[in-house]
Amino acid sequence: MKIIFLGDIVGKPGRQVITKLLPDWKKEHNPDLVIANGENMAHGSGFTVSGFEEVQKAGVDFFTSGNHWPRKDDGLALFQNKNTPIIRPANWVGNIPGDGYKVIEVGTTKVAIINLIGQIFMHEQHNSPFYKLDEILYEIGNNAKVIIVDMHAEVTSEKQAIGWHADGRVSVVVGTHTHVPTADARLLLKGTAYVTDLGMCGGRDGVIGDDREIRTSQFLDQMPRKHAIQEDGPKQVNSVVIDIDSKTGKANSIERLDEVVE
Repeated sequence: MKIIFLGDIVGKPGRQVITKLLPDWKKEHNPDLVIANGENMAHGSGFTVSGFEEVQKAGVDFFTSGNHWPRKDDGLALFQNKNTPIIRPANWVGNIPGDGYKVIEVGTTKVAIINLIGQIFMHEQHNSPFYKLDEILYEIGNNAKVIIVDMHAEVTSEKQAIGWHADGRVSVVVGTHTHVPTADARLLLKGTAYVTDLGMCGGRDGVIGDDREIRTSQFLDQMPRKHAIQEDGPKQVNSVVIDIDSKTGKANSIERLDEVVE
C-alpha cells in the first residue's frame, strides 16, 4: 500500500497549489490513499465546507487536523457528520463533536487513522497523547493492520517520543503543526515510518505561510495586527510518500516529496 501524506494546508494558496500538483502526483506515484492535515485550510485557521470540498475534489481522500480544528462554525458540520473523512485530535478534552480516529477501507485493506495533539507549548490543555494512543490501539485491536498517526505538536522531542512509543505498533507516525519540513524521514527500529514534521502547503516566502511583513513587524514591536496569509510568490507542497506492507502493517519505506511552484 502506498500513501501520500500532505503537510498542513495553509489558506487559499495551499488549496490552490494542491489543486495544481496533486492530480499529476497521483498519476506519477499511484497512491492508494492521500491524507492531508487541513486545519489551516480556511485562511489559516479551521475548516469551511467549501474549502474542504475544493481540496477533496483535487484528490485528497482523508483529513486530519490540530489545534485550529474548531475555529470556524461552518467547519464544525464536517466533524458532526460521521461519514465525512475527517478527524480531530483524539486527546482533546470535553464532550465535543467529531472522532479522534477512524477505521476506513482502502480497497480490501482496513486502515486506522489516528489524530493526536501535543501537550507542550499549546494554548489549550490536552490529555496525554501517549496514554490516548495506547487506549486507541487497544480499541482497534486486530481490526486494522495498517495504522497511521498524525502527531500535531510544537516540540520535536514530544513528536520523536511518540514515534518511539508507537514503534512497531503502528505503520506510520508523521508530525505536523510547525509548517517547517524536517529532514529525518526514516524507518524506526521496529518498522514504523517516521518524520518529525511534514511541513506545509502554502506560500513559501512568508512566515510559516503567514504574511512576512506582518509577522516580522510583530516580532519587532510586539503589537497586534490582523492575520493575513502570504498570497504572492512561490507556493510549496511538503509531503511524504510511504510504502507499507498491508499484510504485516510494517512500513517498507518513507521518502520526502516536496515541490515548489513559481
